[in-house]
Order: sequence, then structure tokens, then C-alpha cells
Amino acid sequence: MAGFTGSCLCGAVRFKSTADPQLVGHCHCVDCRKSSGTGHCTHLVVPEAAFSVTGKVTFHDRAADSGNIVSRGFCGTCGSPIYSKNSGMPGAVFPRASVLDEPGIVKPQMIVYASRAPSWDHMDPALPSFAIMPEGGPQQAVAGSQPG
Repeated sequence: MAGFTGSCLCGAVRFKSTADPQLVGHCHCVDCRKSSGTGHCTHLVVPEAAFSVTGKVTFHDRAADSGNIVSRGFCGTCGSPIYSKNSGMPGAVFPRASVLDEPGIVKPQMIVYASRAPSWDHMDPALPSFAIMPEGGPQQAVAGSQPG
């Protein structure tokens, strides 16, 4: 893969990443569930410098369990979630896999907040799964921590 593109439902917001994802993960935290309208979100992690957006993105800020502020960006016209930022991970952005032009290009690598997953939202049992966010964040977990 050499980067990727995506857009909201109505097409008012488009984005492009010139970098491939550094990480792809599923998250079952309450905020991800509620902002997605389903049992989890699937996020990509890319360098902010490689990510560009056209159109107006509206942000909603909320503190995560860690105390970091997560800014969730969505299309103000159709409401599609586009990407988020986390104050604890400066320089990274987290596009949603659900709004990729070609969602099949990504391969999830882990599951976080598995303890908060609804019973009906089944995940690949072969993926490393963490009850909460691993210490050091998702990138540290993929780099070598053992699932808990």
C-alpha cells in the first residue's frame, strides 16, 4: 500500500494519507462505541505530517480514561466520523477505517478495551486483545508487550 484516501458519506470532507498506517486497531471503549453507532471503532494510526484534509471538519473534545483529550473530527454536514487526535500522542492522527475509500486495504493488529465489548460484537480471536488500553499505548503493545 502507498497511502490511502477516504471521505465522509456526503463527500464534503475528503482526506489523504501519503503514509501507510503505522498501526490498525479495534477499540471498544464507550466513547468509540457511542461515536461509531456500533460495538467498536477501527482506527488507523498515521503521522499527522502525512495526512491532509479538504472540507470542514467539526471537532468534539472529551477526556479519555487516561486524562488525555481526544478530539474527534466529523463532517458537520452528514455527521460521518472522519478522524481523531489524542493529546497524549502528538504528531499522530487516527482516521476511521469505516470512511476509507478502500476499507479492505487495512489489517487490524490488535483490540483494546476488550473488557467493554458488547457480547454481540465478535472480533478475530487471533488478534492480541487487551482488557483496557495497554500501558505505553497501542503502539507499545504491538511493539512487544504481551496481551493481558
